[in-house]
Amino acid sequence: MVQEIRSSLSAILLQWLAGLKDIWRVLRHRGPSQFQFWLIALLIGIAAGFAALFFRKGITALQAWVYGAPDLDYLHSYAQDLPWYVLVSIAAGGGLVVGLILDRFTPDARVRSVADVIEGAALHDGRVEHKEGLASALASFITLSTGGSTGREGPVVHLAGVISTWVSNRINADGITGRDLLGCAVAAGVSASFNAPIAGALFAMEVVLRHFSVNAFAPIVVASVAGTVINRLEYGDVTEFTLNTPGALQFYVELPAFLILGLICGLVAVAQMRAIFFAEKVGNTVQQRLSLPRWLRPAVSGAMLGVIAVWFPHIIGVGYETTVLALTGGLLLGQAVIFTVVKTAAVAITMGGRMGGGVFSPSLMIGALTGLAFGLIATSVLPDVSGTHTLYAFAGMGAVAAAVLGAPISTTLIVFELTGDWQIGLAVMVSVSMSTALASRLVDRSFFLTQLERRDIHCAAGPQAYLLGMIRAGAVMRPMGDSRCASLEECEALAEEGLCIRAASSLEAAMPVFDRADAAYLPVVMEEEGKEQVIGALYHVDALKAYNRALAATAAEEHR
Repeated sequence: MVQEIRSSLSAILLQWLAGLKDIWRVLRHRGPSQFQFWLIALLIGIAAGFAALFFRKGITALQAWVYGAPDLDYLHSYAQDLPWYVLVSIAAGGGLVVGLILDRFTPDARVRSVADVIEGAALHDGRVEHKEGLASALASFITLSTGGSTGREGPVVHLAGVISTWVSNRINADGITGRDLLGCAVAAGVSASFNAPIAGALFAMEVVLRHFSVNAFAPIVVASVAGTVINRLEYGDVTEFTLNTPGALQFYVELPAFLILGLICGLVAVAQMRAIFFAEKVGNTVQQRLSLPRWLRPAVSGAMLGVIAVWFPHIIGVGYETTVLALTGGLLLGQAVIFTVVKTAAVAITMGGRMGGGVFSPSLMIGALTGLAFGLIATSVLPDVSGTHTLYAFAGMGAVAAAVLGAPISTTLIVFELTGDWQIGLAVMVSVSMSTALASRLVDRSFFLTQLERRDIHCAAGPQAYLLGMIRAGAVMRPMGDSRCASLEECEALAEEGLCIRAASSLEAAMPVFDRADAAYLPVVMEEEGKEQVIGALYHVDALKAYNRALAATAAEEHR
């Protein structure tokens, strides 16, 4: 009997060890199972949470050292007493360091941010660039610490993407798993940055993955909660903006005012985005005409920011103090208008100068200032039927940010979580809906998607617009010698007429040729020994089948 028990236990132990080996084999070669995936999501959430925390703490420490400010919540009040040459030299010096970093570690001297994460999710199986991502995080860290007028969420999102990419590469994750892990990392990074677990999870799905898959929801929430816990272990369960003047909405009578505010905020958001793109264009032109080295461009932009900060220190960094003043009604109408214009210009100079950072925090500040200005006018014109002007600042903050990000759902929630005031929901939702509806028609849906469109990456219109660009002609062609392929003589005859396609070209390039030539197939050529050789034929029907399969796979992933 004892021998039989020992034999049974030995057999069970061997089966258990064999099971562990199978689990590791599956994890290593085919990606994680559901439970294992959740565990990995939790670990990624913790890692991204710590990355966001260290990024924020690092900015605080370096900013305190650079400016000598005892309380960074009131940085601009302290900076306004510094000599002008200190402000200019700090910003210019920070820009110079940023330029040297980007020139050394990136091929195009461009900071990676949220748009690149969206591109990675759509086109690169949930992967982002490693070396360039780390360099961009460091550049944005320097920018935000030395007077750059941007936000920290952009670099945090990309830094989180670098973490998930490293994990995806280690476990050989497929495209679906890689995208889900990327969503987990982004959710944790956003949640840890703003103590906003609900908005962090929805931001990852609404902005980065751009779909709400049921299967992806649970692990993304797990990661988002993990990131929030990291934040609260350091900062406690407190909101980003501590306010003492909640607004009271006079519901039906006052709703038309918030509809109008939403339209105004949509126009302000479009102005902010176009100012950034205009500054980028001007920067490119000036750099080209003056033959400026690319490492010097951020330094010039930093010097310009330093000059502006001499008169308007409110533009320095995230702008926490000014945003709080707007939300609590601590500014006059003229101040709110002037600060809105100056902050918009400062953000454009920072981004156009390729100094790094994100657009979310500046959008919150610009939105709060816009809402306050509108509220001061509305409450003075109709004082008997209006609530407090600070309520308009709340709504404006959400409306501009939602229009810039193209994320009405997650932005509405993040306003609630940043302020802890859930009684203003109706006003914020009305303004957000109007601003996003208007702005999405004047740009390509959002700031990030417009950035991609300007690089000829067509994510704004959905998978049907960019999937053709992901499929190479060489992967779909019928090789020469295949019984279903046209003869070499026929293919060479078409190639001599210019009706051919390179093997490395995408189906996006091939489809117009099919339409123009009205041909059933196109020769596929490749350069060999200095001459173009026909290696196969791309048939129109095969290209359409490949496109249809890609669309079906994308639809299946989005509706899991």
